[in-house]
Amino acid sequence: MAAVARARAAALLGGLRRLATSAAEAERERGAMWELSAAREYYDYRKSIYGDVTHRALLVDAVGTLLVPAQPTAQVYKSIGEKYGVKYSEDEILRRYRWAYEQPWDRSRLRYVDDGRAFWQYIVTSSTGCSNLEYFEELYKYYMTENAWKLCDPDAEHVFEAIRKTGVKTAVVSNFDTRLRPLLQVLKCDHWFDAVAVSAEIAAEKPNPTIFLKACELLGVKPEEAVHVGDDRRNDIWGARDAGCDAWLWGSDVHSFKEVAERIGVDVTGVIEAGSPPEQ
Repeated sequence: MAAVARARAAALLGGLRRLATSAAEAERERGAMWELSAAREYYDYRKSIYGDVTHRALLVDAVGTLLVPAQPTAQVYKSIGEKYGVKYSEDEILRRYRWAYEQPWDRSRLRYVDDGRAFWQYIVTSSTGCSNLEYFEELYKYYMTENAWKLCDPDAEHVFEAIRKTGVKTAVVSNFDTRLRPLLQVLKCDHWFDAVAVSAEIAAEKPNPTIFLKACELLGVKPEEAVHVGDDRRNDIWGARDAGCDAWLWGSDVHSFKEVAERIGVDVTGVIEAGSPPEQ
């Protein structure tokens, strides 16, 4: 009898769990449908104001959206650092890197001042325990080369060309030091953008609305006419919205620049398939 009772209890518990799972899945589906409906409603609203192309400017975050390190940071720090006596494992370097990056930077109100050397030297030393200046310089110069980075979206070039052909202005908006402009040139993507707003040059870092407002000023558009795309909810989404811009979270709201283009109202399907923008 006891075994039967336990079996019944287990079956009942299993049924309750399945009901709870089904309810949770249904709730997620309703949430997704609501978000889709809200997005469509907002898209229709913008079309009624601006026409088929819903934004006049596209602002894009750099690291994490446009480009990412080609290799894990801890792996690079360790491989280059071994000849300088770095002993920490990659896991330990990563842990120390994250800790150092999250600490308040007390030398300046900005982390990235001019070439950012002071801040990055602090990060490298804190991450690896090595304060050798030759090691730091080798790392610093490595991150100015095309080998250190890769584009997040292989179709980005054709998409940006198509977007700009419709008259939409484009800009990079990034918390970065003064290496960003030459880095974009090395990666051969600087010509995709009408402007570059770098925190080290503007003396304002995201989420400060100032950097977004400066980007809009450089492009000659009003903040409400621009949408910013970035991978950091605080820096990119909240910051852009505080400036009056629309904002989409990379990796959540959009997953490719093709999606970005389509949400703006630019059809790039043929562009990507052909490998080059169509003649207009």
